Amino acid sequence: MDITEFYDTFFEEAGELLAEMETHLLELDVNAPDPEQLNAIFRAAHSIKGGAGTFGFEALQRTTHLLENLLDYTRRGELALRRDIVDTFLEAKDMLNDQLEAYRSGSEPDPEALERICQTLQQLALEEIGEEADVGGSAPKPVPAQAAQPVPETTSGTSGRYRVAFLNVAEKDRQLLVEELGNLGDIEGQSGGAERYEVTLSTSLSADDIEAVMCFIAEPEQLEISPLAQAGAAADTGNAGQSTAGAAEEKSSEKVEEKKAAPPKAAKPGRSAAVKGAGGGESTSIRVPVTKVDQIINLVGELIITQSMLNQVASEAGDQVHGRLEHGLNLLARTSRDLQEAVMSVRMVPMDYVFSRFPRLVRDLAGKLDKEVELVTEGRSTELDKGLTERIIDPLTHLVRNSLDHGIESPERREAAGKPRCGRLTLSATHQGGNILIEVSDDGAGLNRDKILAKARSNGLPVTDNMPDDEVWQLIFAPGFSTAEEVSDVSGRGVGMDVVKRNIQSMGGHVDILSQPGLGTTIRIVLPLTLAILDGMLIRVGDETFILPISGVIESLQPQKEDLYPRTGGDLLLKVREDYLPVVAVHRVMDVRGAVEDPTAAIAVIVQGKGRRYALQVDELVGQQQVVVKNLETNYRRVPGVSAATILGDGSVALILDIADLHRLSQTTKENPIFGAHEAARSRQEAETV
Repeated sequence: MDITEFYDTFFEEAGELLAEMETHLLELDVNAPDPEQLNAIFRAAHSIKGGAGTFGFEALQRTTHLLENLLDYTRRGELALRRDIVDTFLEAKDMLNDQLEAYRSGSEPDPEALERICQTLQQLALEEIGEEADVGGSAPKPVPAQAAQPVPETTSGTSGRYRVAFLNVAEKDRQLLVEELGNLGDIEGQSGGAERYEVTLSTSLSADDIEAVMCFIAEPEQLEISPLAQAGAAADTGNAGQSTAGAAEEKSSEKVEEKKAAPPKAAKPGRSAAVKGAGGGESTSIRVPVTKVDQIINLVGELIITQSMLNQVASEAGDQVHGRLEHGLNLLARTSRDLQEAVMSVRMVPMDYVFSRFPRLVRDLAGKLDKEVELVTEGRSTELDKGLTERIIDPLTHLVRNSLDHGIESPERREAAGKPRCGRLTLSATHQGGNILIEVSDDGAGLNRDKILAKARSNGLPVTDNMPDDEVWQLIFAPGFSTAEEVSDVSGRGVGMDVVKRNIQSMGGHVDILSQPGLGTTIRIVLPLTLAILDGMLIRVGDETFILPISGVIESLQPQKEDLYPRTGGDLLLKVREDYLPVVAVHRVMDVRGAVEDPTAAIAVIVQGKGRRYALQVDELVGQQQVVVKNLETNYRRVPGVSAATILGDGSVALILDIADLHRLSQTTKENPIFGAHEAARSRQEAETV
C-alpha cells in the first residue's frame, strides 16, 4: 500500500489539531490551569507526533516531541505555567503550522527555523525543569515515507505483542483498519463481531505509536490497545514472568478504564473514516473538496436558468400548453428551488470558522500595545457562505486592529475615565432577512468628530461643520485617511479602512458606523448570505429589464401628486406615511429611453440600502423569481449602479442593480447631467455586451 495516499487526511487532521491546541492555549488560566485543557493540548501534540513519525516528516516529529515532553511536565504539575511559557507554546504551534504547510506543498521546512524553535524549547526545559529533564533526547526514529510495504518480521527479542480492539466499527471500515495494522507489523489472529473486533499484532512499535496512527483513521474511543505476554514467556520465566505479565495487564486495564471514564470526544466533521454510533451504522459526515461543491452549484444555476426558459416558452404558448405539461413545469420549479437550497446549505459554514482566528490576534496585539482587552464573540453558529467567510477575514482583521489601536484606551486612561482597566471587544453575527449582520464593537473612546473633520479638510475632502454624524464617520474610509499621530506597524499609514470598504462592497455588502464619544464604536457589516443565487424582483424601465434583490425591497406603491414634494436642485421627495424619501428615477440614472417620465404614472419601489430608504421610480413590476448571479467585476470591471448580472428565461441579460449605489449615481447625474448620463449608458451597454 502507498502510504502517501493518507497524506491529505493527515494534513487536514493535523491542521484541526493545531487549531484546537491554539484555542486551548489561549483559554488557559495560567494561575489555575484546567487539567482537561492541558490533557487536550498534550493529546494534540502526541497525535501529530505519531502521524509525523509514520509519514517520515522528521522536522515535524522532532518539534512535537520536544513540545510534547514540556506539555507532559506541565500537565503533571512539574512545570508551572506563566504567560511567557504559554507564549513559547504558541510560538511552537505557529512553527508546527509552518512545517505542516511546507510538507503539504511538497517541500522541506526551514532548517534554521527548526533549529531555533528546538533550541527555544530545550532552553525552556533546562531553565524550568533542570538538566535531568528528558526533553533534549532524540525522538523515536520515524518510519520512512517510502515504506509502503508491511513492516518486516522482527525477532521475538525486540517485537511486542498487542491486542487491538475496534469498538462499534462497520465492516468495511474495519477492513481498512486491519490493513493498516498489517503495515505496522504481523497479524497473528483476529476475531469478533460488529460491536467488538480484536486483532493480535506483533510489531516493533509501541502502543502509543499504534494509537497515534489509528487515531487518524478512527476515533480514540473506538480503540483499545493492550500489551500481551510474549508467546512461551510465562512458561520459561516462571512466577517472575507471570508477575511481569500481570503488571502489564493491570497497567493496560487502568489505561482502558481511564479511557472509558473520560467523556466521549465529539466526532470531528470530515473524518476520512466513518465515525460510528453505539450500534454501528454509517458515517454522518464526509469531507468534500470545495471545488466539487462549486461545480454542483454552477450546475444548479444552469438548471434554474433552463427552468426559467421553459417557463418563458410555456407563458408565451398561453392556452396551448397542456395541463400535464404545466403541472410538470410547476413541479420542476419547486424541485429546482429545493435542490438549490439543499446545495447552498452545503456551502454554509458557521461564523466560528472566522471568529476562531481572532483570540490569538487580540492577545498578541493587546500585549504589543500594552492594553488589557477581553474578546467576546456572539453568534458563532450563525452560518455564511464559505466563499464569503474566506473573503471577510481580511476586512474583519483590519477592523479589529483598528478598534484595538484607535478605539480602546490604555488601562490608565480608562481608569481615569471611570472605566474598567480591561477593555471589551465584541464580535457578533446574526441573520437579518436574506443578509448576515456582522458587528465589531468596542467600549473605547469613540470617534472624535472634530478630529476627523480637521483631518478631512487637510486632505482636501469636501466637508462641512453641519454634516450628519453618519456621513462624518464614513470619512474614515477615504483612501489615505488616518488620524494616528504617529506611524507604527499597527496603523498610521492611511491604508486598511478604504480596503475594508472596497472589499465589502465587492461582496455585495455595505458598512455602517455607530459611535458615541466616551462609550465606544460599532462597525456594522451587512452581507448577503450567498453570492451564487438570489431572489430578485424584476422591474421594467422603458424597454430594459432590471433586477432588484428582494432582500432590499420593502414595498411598492403608486405615487399620488399630493405626496410628491420638489426640492431645489431638482430633487424630488415622496411622502410615505410619516417619512420623506428621495425619489431616484432609474431611467435617468441608467439613461434608458422611452421610459415613463411622470412619477404619478409610474411605480415607486421602496428599497433600503446602506441603512437608508429610497423610492425607485420604475415603469412596471414584472414579477419575482430566483436568478443566478454572474459576477461582472471578475469578468469585466466594476460598473456604477450595478452589482452583477443574470440570464433571464428568454436568454437576455438583465443587470442586478446596486440599490445604495443608485442614489450616489443619481447625485452624480444631477451634478453633471451630460457626464453622468453618458457614463451610466456606456457602463450599461458594456455590461450587457460582456
